Amino acid sequence: MKQPKQVILTLVCLGIALSIIVHSSSAQSASTEHIQYQTIERSQYTVHLVTIPHRSNYLIRPEISGELQDITKFAQEDTVAAINGGYFDPVNQKTTSFIVQQSQIIADPRFNERLVDNPDLKQYLRKIFNRAEFRRYNCNAQTQYDIQLHSAPIPTNCTLIESLGGGPGLLPQDSSRAEAFTAYRDGKKIRDAIARESLNARSAIAIMDNQDVMLIMVAQKPDKPLNSGISLIELADVLSNLGAVKAMNLDGGSSASLYYNGQGIYGRVDQEGNQIQRPIKSILSVVTKP
Repeated sequence: MKQPKQVILTLVCLGIALSIIVHSSSAQSASTEHIQYQTIERSQYTVHLVTIPHRSNYLIRPEISGELQDITKFAQEDTVAAINGGYFDPVNQKTTSFIVQQSQIIADPRFNERLVDNPDLKQYLRKIFNRAEFRRYNCNAQTQYDIQLHSAPIPTNCTLIESLGGGPGLLPQDSSRAEAFTAYRDGKKIRDAIARESLNARSAIAIMDNQDVMLIMVAQKPDKPLNSGISLIELADVLSNLGAVKAMNLDGGSSASLYYNGQGIYGRVDQEGNQIQRPIKSILSVVTKP
């Protein structure tokens, strides 16, 4: 039988152990609520990755500008991170991707005359208007993210709050052909609007199995300006290896850009290896919840 002093000592030790366990559990829970930024270096490119935990105090929403502007100009006081968004026409500065805010379409490619009146694109318009988009739903007062084609139905008991179109879908499968980024005739490629298999700076957004969201910007190497970057095929593999189950390409090339910690990070470089800071039309912005 234990003596009183031994009993007291045992209880004290047990209390300390429980306190450590509780503290560790709380610390782990708190750490998963914070946005994480990391880089992954490869010989041909650098991956800039921002992970937004699903159960966190942040929202991901689209922003659009009337005039093209640098990604840093989009940042507001509540902006934590951002990535360049959908496609646009640099000549008339009009969108070629759908954007929804507060359940209303605020950017509609069907009103872009340079797109709809282009004779070379007439046969592809139905597919162009049904490209992949990143969606934010309100489902029974809970936020849910998804990547679907524009015509995909909204889930039962959910309301579409915001969306931003891009494409093609990268995961769970490549939908370049279904979205008219590529086209074939008699087994030969006759259209490749985004140089799918070529090295370039790229941007994408992905959803993990646990509903965490990743913003991914792949930058070229300044010391390899003419031979660096990533293809969409390899980008899909990288995202899958990172644990993504759904992913969508965003406007890339000179538009590829990321905003984090108050700084702009740019993906494309010129022949001298200098970063190209191209003005863009839209972004996906990570903001603190109101």
